[in-house]
Amino acid sequence: MLRPYVQFPDDTIIAYGEAQEDQTVEIVIERPRDWGFDSARCIMPAYRWLDVDGFPDEDIERLESFLRDNAPLIFEFANDPESGWRAA
Repeated sequence: MLRPYVQFPDDTIIAYGEAQEDQTVEIVIERPRDWGFDSARCIMPAYRWLDVDGFPDEDIERLESFLRDNAPLIFEFANDPESGWRAA
C-alpha cells in the first residue's frame, strides 16, 4: 500500500510504501500530463531509479535531492504505518 507524502504545486505527487524486511522503501512519483502521467519509482536508500517515464534527468536530480533531504522522515513514516499522512 502506498501512502502520499507530498504534493507539489505542479501536482507532482510523491508516495511511499511500507519499509521492507531489508529496510528498503519504494517511492512512487507521478505528475499529470495531457495524455496521462509522468512517472518514476525510486528504491531507497540506494536511490535506484526504475521505470522513469517523462521525467528529464534534471527533474530526477531535483527529486533525488528532495528524497535525500527528506529520507529520515520518509523512513520514520515507512517503518510505522500509524504515523505519517492521514486523510481527515
